Amino acid sequence: MGHDVVLVPPSYVKPYVKRGKNDAVDAAAICEAMSRPDMRFAPIKTADQQAVLMPHKTRDLLIKQRTMSVNALRGHLQEFGLIAPKGIHRVKDKPSVFKSGRDFSASLGLTSSQHSSGGKKKLGGVTKKGNRCLRKMLVVGRTSVLRVAHKYKGAPAEWIAAMRARKPKRVVAVALANKLARICRAIMSTGESFRRELFTRA
Repeated sequence: MGHDVVLVPPSYVKPYVKRGKNDAVDAAAICEAMSRPDMRFAPIKTADQQAVLMPHKTRDLLIKQRTMSVNALRGHLQEFGLIAPKGIHRVKDKPSVFKSGRDFSASLGLTSSQHSSGGKKKLGGVTKKGNRCLRKMLVVGRTSVLRVAHKYKGAPAEWIAAMRARKPKRVVAVALANKLARICRAIMSTGESFRRELFTRA
């Protein structure tokens, strides 16, 4: 149509925006900016150039998400009196305050309460102490797993089937949440990844 397409950086257009904000004002500012003889235009990237930038943008996004997650974890730990210095490598030392997976699970209130008297021990329901939000997410997530466990095979699926045959669904969900909490603690301590091959579709 006799026109050449050019790209103007938004920061170069902003000085020409008049008071107010609407499409007409923005269009006028763009026309004013691109008509300047000394205006600098951004080069149009080819498909190959955009493809090269994608891994870099993805990496930047992952780093940002990692930083956000670590900062959130530091905030949660601070509520329990565990102060983690700045730096991602410093946070790794904090989940290791739990000597075992059971200690971590107990901190979330997923272990049975104990009532001892006269040398006899009697186990009650789960204590429900600790981080209520995290405990809720674990239990709700494991409830969802129970709905589809029959479609999977492997040691976890066999364990769930055996528990379902003996216990009510709600009790199995809490027991499964307890097991997941211990797995999470092991993953955080060893740096391993979850072994997906142990829980695959039948």
